Amino acid sequence: MAHHHDTGRAACGRRHKAAAARAVPAVGIMSGLLTLLVLAGGMLAAGQAGAASFTPPAGCTLNVTVQNRSCTVSQYYTCSADPEGYQHSAHFGREGLYHLSTIDAETRWIESQSMSSGLIDRLVEEAEDHASFSELLATGRDDFDFWTQTDDGQRLHHQGADTLTGETVMIDGQALERTRFRLITRDAGGEVLITREGSQYISREFNRFYGGTETGSDWTGAKTETDDSPVLFTFPGEAGFGSTTPQFDCDQLLTQIPQERAAS
Repeated sequence: MAHHHDTGRAACGRRHKAAAARAVPAVGIMSGLLTLLVLAGGMLAAGQAGAASFTPPAGCTLNVTVQNRSCTVSQYYTCSADPEGYQHSAHFGREGLYHLSTIDAETRWIESQSMSSGLIDRLVEEAEDHASFSELLATGRDDFDFWTQTDDGQRLHHQGADTLTGETVMIDGQALERTRFRLITRDAGGEVLITREGSQYISREFNRFYGGTETGSDWTGAKTETDDSPVLFTFPGEAGFGSTTPQFDCDQLLTQIPQERAAS
């Protein structure tokens, strides 16, 4: 369920409720040092001669660049030092890099970082029911019930389910299957912080989720409607590969500037 963190949507916890938003999450090889390398590589490349191109850390390979709705672009890459099946992503909006994420072969939220808050979320290994991509593919449904913890000690409880709808769509040459999901995130005391539901996409070939349309509400009663659906998939050697400049819906986002919106 990379969707809940990997598109950049996450809930950041009680003390940082104002930062709640895009992506959700842990105990990844990619921690502080690798995060700094991603930032240095990606932002340096973007600043050279006006170029906007992402460069992954040493030992890592950029596999695909995906332009999304809602004025975001995502870079998906793998690193040779990681456990098998791990994948990383870096998400950019009009103002630059706003979210980093790591998932494992089951698309569990291994680690994520919000650039706006600086917080890092990591998966708590003990869980009532970890997310399982293989179960979703085998049965058409995956229920999950797990916790994440931020590096300042806050714990968040995530419960929900992903369900395949049976519909396959072609987006820029990629066969993607549509899902429905529901996610409730609570704080350690049981208070509901964020509720989200909607439709997303999975790729069996790339073993991951992509964003879609969703609605959400938070502890203040505020409601959101977003569309992070993928539009263009760009691979090595193709024009736009590695670009950190979003292409779609940017003229519509005066009130939806990319920034940790309620991963994944």
